[in-house]
Amino acid sequence: MYLKVKRYFDFFTALFALIILSPLLIIIIVAIKLDSPGPIFFYQKRIGINKIHFNILKFRTMRIDTPKDTPTHLLENPDRWLTKNGAFLRKNSLDELPQLINILKGEMSFIGPRPSLWNQFDLISERDKYGANEIIPGLTGWAQINGRDELSVEDKAFLDGEYVKKMGPLMDIKCFLGTILSVIKKEGIVEGSITLGHENKEEISNKEQGKS
Repeated sequence: MYLKVKRYFDFFTALFALIILSPLLIIIIVAIKLDSPGPIFFYQKRIGINKIHFNILKFRTMRIDTPKDTPTHLLENPDRWLTKNGAFLRKNSLDELPQLINILKGEMSFIGPRPSLWNQFDLISERDKYGANEIIPGLTGWAQINGRDELSVEDKAFLDGEYVKKMGPLMDIKCFLGTILSVIKKEGIVEGSITLGHENKEEISNKEQGKS
């Protein structure tokens, strides 16, 4: 029953957020187009419910000549690949706003295990142990407010499993409030030589492609 209510909440909240935030989204789109050549959005293959692949949507924050299929934290001087507005968008989690569309489509929820990259086989395997691949992934989740990139794959999967076991209104409220606190505090993680506000180290900075 709760999953049905949660889906309705996700859909209508995402729709309302897109309408309310439309002026901000337009400003970001214009800023990206004026900042550097290339598409507005960045598409990346992720693991969804029942390990079905889907394309997560983000605002582009890196140059189109960024080395392809190289993890951001393994890039030498990764800050040189960021666009002028990229660091600001990441630090303030604004590059994640297009994922409201993923939520509308039912590919994601506001709260749930953060969708892993398609080739994070170790994390996918660990999550299988806890049933964390059997629910809709989230924009944010229990692991994201309890260590994020400081966590090992095993600990991250365990926390995702803990969310699955305790999933309900109270757990989702805890994750939501914890995420707000994290964004306000601008808690960062280190990717190579730069500190960003939310981007996971396992995020691959593919040569960002898509339709402008």
